[in-house]
Order: sequence, then C-alpha cells, then structure tokens
Amino acid sequence: MMIPDQGADSRQSPNLLMQFFKRMGQSYQSLLDKSTPHPMSRWIFTFLLITLFLARVFFSKGWYIVTYALGIYHLNLFIAFLSPKIDPAMSDFEESEDGPELPTKVNEEFRPFIRRLPEFKFWYSVSKSTVIAVFCTFFEVFNVPVFWPILVMYFITLFCLTMKRQIKHMIKYRYIPFTHGKPKYQVDHSKGFSGTIPKK
Repeated sequence: MMIPDQGADSRQSPNLLMQFFKRMGQSYQSLLDKSTPHPMSRWIFTFLLITLFLARVFFSKGWYIVTYALGIYHLNLFIAFLSPKIDPAMSDFEESEDGPELPTKVNEEFRPFIRRLPEFKFWYSVSKSTVIAVFCTFFEVFNVPVFWPILVMYFITLFCLTMKRQIKHMIKYRYIPFTHGKPKYQVDHSKGFSGTIPKK
C-alpha cells in the first residue's frame, strides 16, 4: 500500500499563499502609482478620512489619546514637508558641499526647493496613520480615560511653538516651501534658440 506524498502539498500551499500576497502587493502598488498625478483627489480623500475619524471620536466621546498621538504625528510630517532636504543652518558647519543648498544672497544662482518629505510621501503617511487611528478606535484598550482639554491646550501650544520656529527658519534663510506665486519659466518657441522666458 502506497502512502500519498504529503510533502508536495505542504510545499505548494505556502507557495500559493506567497503568490497571493505578491499579487495583492502589486495591485496595491499599481493603485498608488495611478493616484500619483492626482494630488487634489488624493488630499480630498484624506481629509474625508480625517473627518470620519474626528466624527467617530466626537460621537463616541473617547480615544482622545489616539487623537492626540495622531495630531503630533501629523504635525511632525507637516514640519518635514515644510523643511528643505539639506538644512542651510547645517551647511555652515560642513566643510564639503555634497548637494544643492538654498541661496542665501540676492545675486546667488537659483536652486529649486527640495523638500525633506516629498508631497506624495507626506500624503501617504497621513492617510496610512489616519487609517490606523480609525482601526484603533474599535478597541477599548486604546480608550484611555484622560481630561481632553489639557491635551488640546498642550497640542495648540506645541503647534504654535513649532510653527514659530519653522517660520523664523524660513525668514532667516529666505525660502518659501510653496510654489504658488513663484515665476514659472517656459520655452520660447518663437525664437531660433532654446531660451526660456518668464511666464506671467
């Protein structure tokens, strides 16, 4: 009497499971890639997600610690989004210049603003953390009783101090982390050379 080979079945089931998760990961990455050129739609979705989370917290009257932790995390992401990739304050102490830095004088060559945290990664981190926070509100273990007005006052104080320091840094090193209102350059096709002219 022959005994069926069970080793082949046990080898095939993890293989099928790995293929399933690999395909799920590829589908998820494809969805993210398709959403990249649509920043407005992405941020509308994220703000709706944050509104859903705040409504859940408001109506359930709980999970204030989760809300506070989410707010602090979003604040850290926002500061990284506003900050340049290479801090001009640190470039004074570095002897070797490894990369581009922000212009500090009027007659210096223009260099584009490169963020420490790109917009897409900022959006993705905000959305992912909000989904995790919504998930946490379904577990009573995260509903720690706390006097929430103290957390609100502490968050407002922390936000004001952090933004004040960031704005002082922007003024000192003369950079604006937003492209709205900056001159845009386009190729002048009417001329015989490939020069650029400012776009009004």
